Amino acid sequence: MLNSAARLLAGTAARFPERAAVEDERGAWTWRELKAQTEAVATAIVGMDFGPNRPVLVYLPKNKESVAAYLAALYAGCPYAPLDYAVPLGRLQKTIENLAPALIVTDEAGREVLSGLDVGAARVSLYTELAVCPADAAALERSLGGVIDTDPAYIMYTSGSTGTPKGVTVAHRGVLDYAAWVVETFGLTEQSALGLQSGFHFDNCVFDLYGCLMTGAKLVIIPEILFMYPQKLMDFVAEKQVTCVFWVPTVMISVANSGALEGRELPHLKTVAFAGEVMPNKHLNIWRRALPHCTYANLYGPTEITVDCTCYLVDRDFADSDSLPIGKPCANSRVVLLTGDGKIAGEGEEGELCVIGSSLALGYWNAPELTEKAFVPNPLNPNWGERMYRTGDIARWEADGNLTFLGRRDHQFKLRGNRIELGDIETAASTLPGVENVCALFDEGAQEIMLVVQSGEMLSLRKLNAALGKLIPKYMLPKRLEVMPALPMTANRKIDRVRLKRELLKEG
Repeated sequence: MLNSAARLLAGTAARFPERAAVEDERGAWTWRELKAQTEAVATAIVGMDFGPNRPVLVYLPKNKESVAAYLAALYAGCPYAPLDYAVPLGRLQKTIENLAPALIVTDEAGREVLSGLDVGAARVSLYTELAVCPADAAALERSLGGVIDTDPAYIMYTSGSTGTPKGVTVAHRGVLDYAAWVVETFGLTEQSALGLQSGFHFDNCVFDLYGCLMTGAKLVIIPEILFMYPQKLMDFVAEKQVTCVFWVPTVMISVANSGALEGRELPHLKTVAFAGEVMPNKHLNIWRRALPHCTYANLYGPTEITVDCTCYLVDRDFADSDSLPIGKPCANSRVVLLTGDGKIAGEGEEGELCVIGSSLALGYWNAPELTEKAFVPNPLNPNWGERMYRTGDIARWEADGNLTFLGRRDHQFKLRGNRIELGDIETAASTLPGVENVCALFDEGAQEIMLVVQSGEMLSLRKLNAALGKLIPKYMLPKRLEVMPALPMTANRKIDRVRLKRELLKEG
């Protein structure tokens, strides 16, 4: 049994030494070259002798070198913490304070940024300095030999409600189980090419990175600028003969709205998976009509799970206003729905989605109280101390055994006695002509609903509500409308709800 996700690299490099492993804007490394880079950097880290399970913060652009740095940390028996290279300085400082890394791997520009911050006892090293260290195979094997599969592999930072970033800590076993499930479910092989959309600080990248490491597939790092130009993005997918993409719905919506799929065949593209937000059927149907040969998969999972815990392989057509299922549990994940009184929800009942299994994160780094609150003892199992993660998401079991996502618990509210879910409003609004993307907000102070719409057309609240009134109850209709040429996005290319609420509702 593999004890470390890093061990995937040696086997794959031995099988496919001269195949391309990872490609960025500056070219590609073969598996042999990636292994050599990784082992050099890892040997340098081991030589620093700060011991196992001390975190390595990687502050690099999304490129080949960052991939080698992550794997090098694992070789050295340390979890890596990938950080958005464009993260604001305040968040960068708070992350460093929480993580207390032993080492920060960066480049010249990153070192300049870090020079103005308090990095504590962390050593700051340039990747280029580490990469010239002669590899010591014996030292690396000793380091890897001390790793157990429940040791932390990576620490992904997410936003905390208190303003302090939370470091979700995931074990090697979770990564290995998830990668094996990805490979089996989507049929990845050494002939595959995965088009990476997410930053490495976003857990969707685990699908791409470790799917490649397990099979010898090529990781194609898509230049960030292309996501601003859907036509050029799809030209790139065609040129690089990408076979699999795992993108957030916002990117897929942008591509669908742009007409970039019209007249394209993309015979090499086999798999289109998506997660991170609700995927509107209106836009999914554009993809399915344009590229009917592809397998489409709706995946679901918070960062506190190893990427995903449910999957729905789209096997039929859905009307624009239908709910797209999030599917059934992935391997080594058990999903239960708990009602408000702590009982298991049956077929057709709503409940909070809770997850059990090796897919669960170890907890939040250096935050035991937060960990205890979120990762609770399974109340349904009195026989041993089994952990459960309560997602805060509401779902329902359908008669066919699939789950339907009903929204965030904190996106539900009561207005004049009526319970409302913002996602229901968004789903209905997304079906209307002229609506390219949409976000619904609730103004607690004014006790009214606001709809924020991305559109290139002049839309009026009166006409929009006349159409919405045929799809949702009157009490759910918005009282305010804001039309924008583009909705603000987070670094992970999700709709930035926090920014919208702050700017439009003057919250926060």
